[in-house]
Amino acid sequence: MKVVLLRDVPHLGRSGEVKEVADGYARNYLIPKGLAVPATEGRIRHAAETRQALEQRRVRQLTSAREAAARLQGATVTIRARAGQGDRLYGSVTSQQIAEAIAQQLGVEIDRRRIELDQPIRTLGTYPVMVRLGPEITAQVQVVVEREG
Repeated sequence: MKVVLLRDVPHLGRSGEVKEVADGYARNYLIPKGLAVPATEGRIRHAAETRQALEQRRVRQLTSAREAAARLQGATVTIRARAGQGDRLYGSVTSQQIAEAIAQQLGVEIDRRRIELDQPIRTLGTYPVMVRLGPEITAQVQVVVEREG
């Protein structure tokens, strides 16, 4: 029986693909669980259009990630924080603060979860920070933490 997958199914295929499976597997597992629907001409055509739209969106996201990586690579961002004796910060510099500084100083909006900190920044100084913008697309930004005031 031919089915159109509605979701990714391990060891079978990805969402939108048309697969030939055993009748019992389709009727007893895939269709009742909402993982697939029987393949008709309309559903196959719709799956192809959806797949094409997803591919176009993925290409746009990849292009914008590459542009952002080019703007960020090697850039320097300055963050001012309160510090005590021995250049130790009161608290630490978070990925959220780094994301806000990048948006304000470089004009590139980045989700804080894309910023990879090996360990919290707790002292004044310069730190290399990796920003993961997409699969296999990264940029390294220098974060300079200066004393406030």
